[in-house]
Amino acid sequence: MGLAVIDYGGGNIGSLVAALERRGVDFTLTADPSEVERAGAAILPGDGAFGATMDALRERGLDAAVRSTVAAKRPFLGICVGMQVLFNSSDEYGGAAGLGILPGDVRRFTGAPRVPHMGWNDLVIERTHPFVEGISTGAWAYFLHSYRVAATDTLVASCEYGERFAAIVARGNVMATQFHPEKSRTAGGRLLDNFLKIAREHA
Repeated sequence: MGLAVIDYGGGNIGSLVAALERRGVDFTLTADPSEVERAGAAILPGDGAFGATMDALRERGLDAAVRSTVAAKRPFLGICVGMQVLFNSSDEYGGAAGLGILPGDVRRFTGAPRVPHMGWNDLVIERTHPFVEGISTGAWAYFLHSYRVAATDTLVASCEYGERFAAIVARGNVMATQFHPEKSRTAGGRLLDNFLKIAREHA
């Protein structure tokens, strides 16, 4: 399959790497854009601020590699900030432009009881998709974020935290989660397995 896990210098890669290793997956942790572009599928994990993530991707040429992977219709998974940067923009820390791969914008919570949204919350499955096969409304996922996508036509699953927001999105070969599947036990493990199955079938 040839899976690339994109390492742009952000945190929170260890738990994802461990989850993939437990599954016996052949993957490469890489900051090399050419390796990402050669891979059969790619994952962009995320942790931290939107603008800093975009800066790090651009500095390494990884923004172009992500766009190339998506344009080539290879399976792509974004996680947390790795999901958010797929959208047009964020208002975090004064605002920053995203990759513009998915339509929509990332905004700070306005109706949340407290920010950040940290901990377990249940999902509402909004439409069927191979990525969420075997996952039902009520499944639990682990979140840690202060910004969210409120409305998008790519919505697959939503979550309620003082307001409704996008928890899982997908369009074509692009799939993404606002939460951390590698930390979300049963449901998160199933999502990773589903993505890996999609990647194998594509290969």
